[in-house]
This record gives sequence, C-alpha cells and structure tokens, in this order.
Amino acid sequence: MKAAIVEGDSFHRYDRLEMKQRQAEAERAGNRHFSQFGLENNLFAELEGLFRSYGESGTGRRRKYLHDADEAAPYGQPPGTFTAWEDVPADTDLLFYEGLHGAVVTPEVDIARHPDLLVGVVPVINLEWIQKISRDKRQRGYSTEAVTDTILRRMPDYVHYICPQFTHTHVNFQRVPCVDTSNPFIARDIPAPDESMVVIRFASPKGIDFQYLLNMVHDSFMSRANTIVVPGGKMELAMQLIFTPFVWRMMERRQRALGAL
Repeated sequence: MKAAIVEGDSFHRYDRLEMKQRQAEAERAGNRHFSQFGLENNLFAELEGLFRSYGESGTGRRRKYLHDADEAAPYGQPPGTFTAWEDVPADTDLLFYEGLHGAVVTPEVDIARHPDLLVGVVPVINLEWIQKISRDKRQRGYSTEAVTDTILRRMPDYVHYICPQFTHTHVNFQRVPCVDTSNPFIARDIPAPDESMVVIRFASPKGIDFQYLLNMVHDSFMSRANTIVVPGGKMELAMQLIFTPFVWRMMERRQRALGAL
C-alpha cells in the first residue's frame, strides 16, 4: 500500500516567526489564550477540503511544515516555515493524517465525518504535561515556568477543540501511568511504557474479537464491554493486531468501489 502522508502542523495558519509575532500582539491586546490549538490559528476549512477531495477523487492539496534544520535543508528554507502547496500524488492507496485536528467539528466544518478510521492517541492529562515539560526543556531550552505558561495559554482551546474530538474517534488509546504523577510540574522523568497501562476503547465493539486480543496480548483484560486494557509496552502490538484487519477491509472496499466505476 502507498500512503499519502499529511502532518497536522502543515495546516497551521502561520509559520513559526509570524506565530510568535501574532502571539505577542495578542498578549499586548489582553488575549492570554492565543494558541496553536484553536480555530483562528489553523486552516480547518482547507483540511476538511483535503479530506473531502481525497475521499471523492484521491486528490487534494498539501504542504509540509519544516520543523528543524534537517527537514528544511533539502528545500533551501529556514526551519519553522512551510513548503509550497502541492498536489497529493495521484497513485496513492490511502491518506494517512497525523495531527491534532483530524476529528474537529465546529459550526463551520465537520472534519470528523470524512475519515474511514479515526484513531485517538492521548495520555492522561498529567502525563501529557510531564511529556511536554520534559520535551520543551530538553529540546528547546525552555524553563518549567515558560512551559507552564504555554500550557495555561492553550487550556481553553484544548478544552474546546482537542478533547471533543475523542467522542468522534473509532478507537482511542489512552496511556495511564501506574506511578505517581500527582504534581507533573516537579516530575524528573517521563513514566516509561512498562510503568503504564493503555486503555483501548472502541466506539462500536461489534465485530471486534476481544477474546483473540486477550489471548494475543499477555496480561490484558476487559474493563468494560467496549474497552480492553493492555500493558503499556504492548501498545504497538495491540495496534498491529487491531488495525491490520481494519486497513485490509478499507482496501477491499476501495477495490470494490473502483471496480464499480
């Protein structure tokens, strides 16, 4: 299978420099919640347009966001910028989107209605904060106070645009640490996968062979009729077992649809 890859960052409205400028302007105007999570700073209509176009004809427009110098070098551009818009290759079998807004629903757009398979991957909130603080301090040189300020600035958009998406996903993977994360702002280490459990929730359990999954994933158990819990280190295995049949069925439906044209 050949996939067209789309990263969610490529549908931000502003590049890195302009985002910093606009954030500074927003703060001077008294807006303390200007963030990359929200409506005004993302191209939701364009993302929905890509999903719709690809579903109808296998085409659409995409671009890349160049995160660092290594990514930017082949394009001769500085990091933090976008490449030019381009057509999705015409010979792909499916579109794979990885980002924060693949299931956004607002009064103006309904992105969630287009994908055949929506997968949510989310840690519990304290673990998410530990991960962000650790990453931003290590990779970007930020202080704990600066990262905390970012978390607080994003919170309204997180509540309004990120959390609601997990009601539309077909399968959710939520990592839950089994160590104390009560105060994420003083944590020294990110809990390891083997120090966690992963809660896997199916929107519709019909057709899911839970007994097969329980047999294949050691130490897993059912917590609800639509939910299986697996050790954190087995999440990748669980994904392979769950999604391989999903993707094959998608490809079979695609072949039937193309054969009917």
